[in-house]
Amino acid sequence: MSTFLPELESAWRQGIPLVAAMGVEIAGYSEGELVLRAPLAPNINVHGTGFAGSLYAICTLAGWGALWLQMRARGRDAHIVLSESQIDYRRAVEESIVCRCRFDADTQAPNLAQLERTGSGLFPLTATIDSGGRGAVRFEGEYAVKLRVEPSAAPSTVTPSS
Repeated sequence: MSTFLPELESAWRQGIPLVAAMGVEIAGYSEGELVLRAPLAPNINVHGTGFAGSLYAICTLAGWGALWLQMRARGRDAHIVLSESQIDYRRAVEESIVCRCRFDADTQAPNLAQLERTGSGLFPLTATIDSGGRGAVRFEGEYAVKLRVEPSAAPSTVTPSS
């Protein structure tokens, strides 16, 4: 799975300019858990702590990325969008931002089955950020996934003779 990490970072850097501005990097991936890191400095608010918009953005990316990696590992190419979310800012983030999102294949099994049956599905994921060893941010997002279908060969056209 780690072979897909450079591809994921490249997709973000090419398609989402905010990722580079925030300094988001993949810090690790293991057993379905994607860990993202971003320095505090470009993501700071007027209080000297993590800007809520940056925290939201990195959580969104963590969920999207964890799901994207799962699709790649399954040999699937898919459109993935965040369809609904809720975020709780529980305490200030006063250090480098580290966001974690785990894709649990056992929990997601019904959603994966639906995706294979219908070509689309919804996947709820949770991302978290700690600060000072305590929970600072909890993000719950629901991602809509639609499999991309390889275009089939165009049917040959038969022209009626006159």
